[in-house]
Amino acid sequence: MNALTTQLKHYFGFDTFKGQQEEIIKHLLDGNDCFVLMPTGGGKSLCYQLPSLMMDGMAIVVSPLIALMKNQVDAINGISERDGVAHCLNSTMGVAAIEKVKADVRNGVTKLLYMAPESLAKEEYSNFLRSIKISFYAIDEAHCISEWGHDFRPEYRRLRSIIDNIGRAPVIALTATATEKVRQDIKKSLGIVAAKDFLSSFDRPNLYYEVRAKTHDVDKQIVRFIKQHEGQSGIVYCLSRKRVEELAEVLRTNDIKAAPYHAGLETSVRNDTQEAFLSERIDVICATIAFGMGIDKPDVRYVIHYDIPKSLEGYYQETGRAGRDGGVGVCIAYYSRSDLQKLEKLTDSKQSTEQEVNKHLLQEMSAYAEASICRRKMLLRYFGEDYDKDNCCNCDNCRHPKKKIEAKAYLEALITAITALKEAQRANYVLDFIKGRPTDEIEAHHHNEHEDFGCGEGLADNLWSAVIKQAVVDGYIKKDIENGSALRLTAAGKRWYKAAKESPADIAPFYVTEDNVFNDDYEESAVHTGALDEQLYNILKALRRDVARQKGVQPYIVFMDTSIEQMATMYPVTMDELQKIQGVGRGKALRYGEPFIKQIKLYCEENDIVRPEDIRVKSIANKSVGKVKIIGCIDRKMPLDEIAQSLHLKFSELLDELEAIVYSGTRVDLRYYVEQAMDEEQFDDIYAYFEEAETDSLTEAYEELAEDYSEEDIRLIRLLYVSENAN
Repeated sequence: MNALTTQLKHYFGFDTFKGQQEEIIKHLLDGNDCFVLMPTGGGKSLCYQLPSLMMDGMAIVVSPLIALMKNQVDAINGISERDGVAHCLNSTMGVAAIEKVKADVRNGVTKLLYMAPESLAKEEYSNFLRSIKISFYAIDEAHCISEWGHDFRPEYRRLRSIIDNIGRAPVIALTATATEKVRQDIKKSLGIVAAKDFLSSFDRPNLYYEVRAKTHDVDKQIVRFIKQHEGQSGIVYCLSRKRVEELAEVLRTNDIKAAPYHAGLETSVRNDTQEAFLSERIDVICATIAFGMGIDKPDVRYVIHYDIPKSLEGYYQETGRAGRDGGVGVCIAYYSRSDLQKLEKLTDSKQSTEQEVNKHLLQEMSAYAEASICRRKMLLRYFGEDYDKDNCCNCDNCRHPKKKIEAKAYLEALITAITALKEAQRANYVLDFIKGRPTDEIEAHHHNEHEDFGCGEGLADNLWSAVIKQAVVDGYIKKDIENGSALRLTAAGKRWYKAAKESPADIAPFYVTEDNVFNDDYEESAVHTGALDEQLYNILKALRRDVARQKGVQPYIVFMDTSIEQMATMYPVTMDELQKIQGVGRGKALRYGEPFIKQIKLYCEENDIVRPEDIRVKSIANKSVGKVKIIGCIDRKMPLDEIAQSLHLKFSELLDELEAIVYSGTRVDLRYYVEQAMDEEQFDDIYAYFEEAETDSLTEAYEELAEDYSEEDIRLIRLLYVSENAN
């Protein structure tokens, strides 16, 4: 056992180092700068914790989150013989606590001091630290420095000047996610361009990656998944605080030990929630990205993304919180193009440079989600690492592969187009050129006059997109981020193209699979997928048609599709149970319910079904304060636009609230407003459509009526019709 391993055993109790830890620590002990790229769970913290305990002076660790600081301070003090070996200084501390830290630092007790960049920049602290011997600076979560990173924080850009103001010492920058561009940006900003890189593999072979279409029943899918993994720890990430709160309540309603976590909650609440998760008093955290950075919980078994993340770096970082102990980790992301479009709109108000960066990151995220090739291969390629296996056997695309298509001719056409465009255009432009679409931009450059314009007209767009993605993954082309993500040929691509022209029989094979197809509007798609029992679902739908025919109404007036789904999941066999189904009130149950509960009871008996009480997905009651007010205003026949204004809602948002009210089974009288706001002929036309329609689908209604009527008119009349006839 060498001297360094002896120190490792003494302080941390480990017999051996992991990966490159020993080499990194030796490099830092010799007084050198270094850049460390190591996946979550790879042991980054040890790379600065051990040398700080061995060196003269005190190390300053720059960390972005108070929660991360607290965890690591507790961990270091827990292995030390005396208190105060590690401390943090942050904005939440009182005067007495700060003075205690300063005393320990002055007396040489403290070996690691954790600080946020904002605190480090304060003059009172920098003046104090100038009198202390600094052994080195560790910049944790260093991707926060780069504007091309997934968690950019402007304060990090000032770190070099702050360090120079306190006193020069070696710098070690550490992160779990960084592309080549981000790595260079970090080193340049920190003034450590010559620092040695220690790059570990990004591959996490124990993690399973899957992307699912985001349908209207995503809450149910998540509940079922968690029930199937009962007692295991998991994280569900959402983009909005509101969604976090709503989903946490759905999970709790279904007897899942869950809690919300986002930056809008009180610090004490967040700390309590985090502690409850770490101590396993709760199983699931529903969170925004405010949760998880630096959380040292090794046995998180699944990470679910309710909304697609804003970047592949963020996705990789967040999924990396699963399976840190080397055990199984399941990573599921729900994706719809409509969600992506919402994220794109959020970038419109940003400055042009930031807007370009964000759109590039979203394009990469979209490409990953829609691709049918190995997800692991795509992830690793994004971070500049080659994955030499054809099938990782641990992602949805590899476990359920689509048929491959021989595509050497398509690759040749793609390279021809990129060459014709002088390797200066982004993927969408190249695709328009290949397809022969004379866009304004193409005509402005006169590229529509080029002899190769339209060289791939016969192939569908999604297959061309797959060709581009596969060519990037195989290393034939690359995206030049510095120049608007222009597609450029690599040396391998040029060699392949030359061989294709000179000796086509000798060129390497090239295969693609068509991209996955995702519906643009998940709220109206894949309706039947919510049913646990597909056979019963189909039986109940047929019964609904018969009942509707007997009653002289449309099928959805009897029961909504969502109600039929829940019946085929929950197997209600009494009137009381039927009334627990979403959208089934007492009146509807009494009017239409008898044949349905008889059919379900018969089905359960014939198929020996034990009704799964423990996996019933219950809907939460609408607790919106505005619900009661909206109904009261309508009872007083107040104009809807005035109701919206009084609640500080857009009219479309008021319609959202009304749809939640009406579709939960509550009847509201909207005729007073509709008859004043709409022409009688318009009203009759839209109302007649819903009288004859087989479904209440807005998508189908828009296709039929959108040329003559606005979306709000169609939604309003649908609400009126459903309220009068279904509730």
